[in-house]
Amino acid sequence: MADHRSRTPLDRRDFLALAGVGVVASGLMDGCSKKDAPAFAASSVPDTGSSIMHLVRVASVKTAVEGNVLPELISDFEKASHYKIELAPGEDVYTWAREGKADLIISHYGHREAEAFVLDGLGEWPRTIFSNQMALVGPHSDPAGVRGLEDAGEAFRRIAASKSKFVLNDIEGVRYLTEILWNAAGRPDRAEWFLDEGHRKDGAIERASEMGAYSFWGLTPFLRLSGQAPLKLEPLVLADPLLQRLLVSVVVMPGKVPGVNADGARALQAHLLSPATQAQIRSIRYPGDQRVCWVPAGRHNRTAILPKG
Repeated sequence: MADHRSRTPLDRRDFLALAGVGVVASGLMDGCSKKDAPAFAASSVPDTGSSIMHLVRVASVKTAVEGNVLPELISDFEKASHYKIELAPGEDVYTWAREGKADLIISHYGHREAEAFVLDGLGEWPRTIFSNQMALVGPHSDPAGVRGLEDAGEAFRRIAASKSKFVLNDIEGVRYLTEILWNAAGRPDRAEWFLDEGHRKDGAIERASEMGAYSFWGLTPFLRLSGQAPLKLEPLVLADPLLQRLLVSVVVMPGKVPGVNADGARALQAHLLSPATQAQIRSIRYPGDQRVCWVPAGRHNRTAILPKG
């Protein structure tokens, strides 16, 4: 099985060249009808004469790869089908797709390029797959007494009331979430405790650790960072649904982008939406941690497209 974690996007013509297939085959493959492509079936056997149709290139944001969630699901798909998956993690997933280097995209629903990609007619309707988990992290001493709360707004109110330090993680989605919770907490004065210093991502968490302050960050990147350097912080609030962030799959539109294996992309998408896979998503844990990191979200799709088993 291929290593899914260290790939870069592969152009389909490059793949043909590496496989020893003439470039003319790319044009033939692009013209294949849907019925000519191999169908997803657990008992299928690879046809080595059409190896190009068995490769599905997946461009995914890093969040879906951290903690091994997407690689584990892909591994199961490969075992149950004749497809092989090339997984490329990064943030330029829609750029790669526009360049003809991806068949299926996994990104956050609110990814900055997602709307334009679909409205430009380059991608099918996004299908919700799962959510990654945000966390309110804070010092082990928890001076605001928020540990284990299920209401992030109440946690934020307690941080403000106790004048405990809070470091803003200054990325768009987290700033927006913070503003929601500040309003939910009654719009408390920010003068003595709220630090908006422009720190972002890992930098914000490192700053909060230095100060013994609270902050927000995705659970998986926090766990990854805490495994690389000692942090004086821990995840304290996780249960509020506001802290879940949807990820979607987008099949790149055949005929709009050259060389797309849409049938393979749809087969993988159907696998991700199957009830068994959706149940599995919730059971996958970040290595060495037992908290729920990913929440299945397939049921938010139009029910007519959902697999029945």
